[in-house]
Amino acid sequence: MYKHLIAKRPFGLFFFACAAICLAASVVPSLAPAQARLLPTTSLALGAATVHAEIAATPENRNRGLMFRKSLPPDHGMLFVFEEETTQCFWMKNTPLPLTIAFIDAQGRIINMRDMQPYSEANHCPAGPMRYALEMPQGWFLQYGIKAGEQVKGLP
Repeated sequence: MYKHLIAKRPFGLFFFACAAICLAASVVPSLAPAQARLLPTTSLALGAATVHAEIAATPENRNRGLMFRKSLPPDHGMLFVFEEETTQCFWMKNTPLPLTIAFIDAQGRIINMRDMQPYSEANHCPAGPMRYALEMPQGWFLQYGIKAGEQVKGLP
């Protein structure tokens, strides 16, 4: 039946191809949120506060970060883990949430923090070599009185 439809009517092939592409496209977006939820999590202690952080430890996960996320549960964020100390800068491309990033050295000390605006492609860089970066909703660190120089406990 398909062979007959394709041979007699060229638009039949076009229609069949379009239908297949539309079906595939409708499945792909549903995979992105599921993949984001598959990241392992850890609990971190910052003063009296506890953070539940997704761990972005691979280049792919670090590159995606919190892109396309429209919300985070209370006291949740993302911890970026690097194999060695780096001065890697961050941006907010495709990220609709206002965030604050804390750059953390290998000993777990917060080096500096930067507020980051949604969708901004401006670079936000650590003041020195860091091994971790913790992104939280903007205002979270201020709410708990957490400042540069404080220790983060529970880092992987």
